[in-house]
Amino acid sequence: MTGIRKVLAAVFAGLVLTLLSAAPAAAQADKLKLTVAGDGAEGVTIQATHTDGRRLDKVVRLVLTATGPDGQQIGPVQLDPQPEGHGFYSSGPVLSAGKWKVTVKSPAPLQSEATATVQAKPQAQAPRRSPTPSPTPNRDSGKGFTWWWSVGAAGLALVAVAMGVGILLGRRRTAP
Repeated sequence: MTGIRKVLAAVFAGLVLTLLSAAPAAAQADKLKLTVAGDGAEGVTIQATHTDGRRLDKVVRLVLTATGPDGQQIGPVQLDPQPEGHGFYSSGPVLSAGKWKVTVKSPAPLQSEATATVQAKPQAQAPRRSPTPSPTPNRDSGKGFTWWWSVGAAGLALVAVAMGVGILLGRRRTAP
């Protein structure tokens, strides 16, 4: 086997081992952590993350059901993601005043469920929000999807260096 083939085989084997060692971490993320809370008025907010703390990097359709003070039932209500950040969901004003038992479920493959008691207040009693925008989440946290891009870029750089070294060594041997 020529020198360049040995180098390329070693680089390829290294990349395969790197990717296979990262696979168990991805396999553990089959559930979500759902944090359910009231929005201070007549709605519910939900923060969805992976159980290992990584940000949610894709849209998940969450479904809300609620039981109110006089046995009132709300739902199922399908929730859509909000622009406030990855994994942030809000129901809008769906509850009337009183104490509600709220359950939020996510479908497979990221199956999860969370239940919380929420105190809904009429809109007039809701606290006023400050006019300053909420901070955007840090997209360069080094977790989740961004990590895969780093591994891919490092692998490509390693392959490019190995090919360059192989070409240089091949030219030196054939020089007169």
